[in-house]
Amino acid sequence: MDIQRAHEIISAPHMIHVNYRGIPVYLKKVHEDNQIATVFPLDNMDHVQIVDVNGLAETNGGGI
Repeated sequence: MDIQRAHEIISAPHMIHVNYRGIPVYLKKVHEDNQIATVFPLDNMDHVQIVDVNGLAETNGGGI
């Protein structure tokens, strides 16, 4: 996923489905300087993860 699309997803007024390497996640923040993002797995919202933006993918049902 590119940085611009990640920002659009965060700003969207509705939930856009995103996976990180096949795992559904909530996209919280994008860190442009180093191409990473803060995400939370949907099945464990207490587990904050910092991931590579390139590993993020929009899933079916997503879109603005």
